[in-house]
Amino acid sequence: MPSEWSFPAELQPNPQDLGFDLDAALDPVVALRAEIPEDAFTAGLLGTERAGHGVAIGNDGLLLTIGYLITEASAIWLSTNRGAVVAGYTVAYDQATGLGLVQALGQLGVRGLERGSSANCAVDDEVIVAGHGGRRHALKASVFAKREFAGYWEYLLEEAIFTAPAHPHWGGTALIGGDGKLLGIGSLLVEEKHDGETLQGNMVVPIDLLEPILDDLLKYGRANRPARPWLGLYTTEVER
Repeated sequence: MPSEWSFPAELQPNPQDLGFDLDAALDPVVALRAEIPEDAFTAGLLGTERAGHGVAIGNDGLLLTIGYLITEASAIWLSTNRGAVVAGYTVAYDQATGLGLVQALGQLGVRGLERGSSANCAVDDEVIVAGHGGRRHALKASVFAKREFAGYWEYLLEEAIFTAPAHPHWGGTALIGGDGKLLGIGSLLVEEKHDGETLQGNMVVPIDLLEPILDDLLKYGRANRPARPWLGLYTTEVER
């Protein structure tokens, strides 16, 4: 994932327009790089080198990310805005929500980002989609939809969050609300018709999906719920 780039100034959030410390909210977002064995089940589809972001949600080096970055990872490296580089390991990956947890093996030197409630996030709300790298990689955005999302890999969210414009390096980005709290984790780039125009945006996994399963993920590495049947199919729509 390239680091020598930045959003134009007009697309970056302006600290003077916010009611919270922008830099403090961006500091917990770290770069995440994962290495996956060549013979891993997901290597052919997702690659053997994956890069994205993770968000510190505690002061002890626990990070929240999107699970496809870390599934089957043999090595994980984390980099902070202050230049610290620390190894990490996968704590949990919940396939039902798509969320994953990583534990840093050393001191990251960042405080956890306080979690908000995605239920309070509404269409047309102004938000920030933040990647690692501080203000340069933070994007002013708005919520254009909250609705069901079905993925072709047998994945379903009852109410995903959709934001625009699109962050080009979306995997594991932090969705930050108007109060400076974490509302979700970036998952996908989407393109769809909205108000008669083609719109590129991001699909975000709501943070409220983490709260009921967090204790299970930390204790067992998975959510303690009945396993969902998996057909092993990839489905897609075909236009005729």
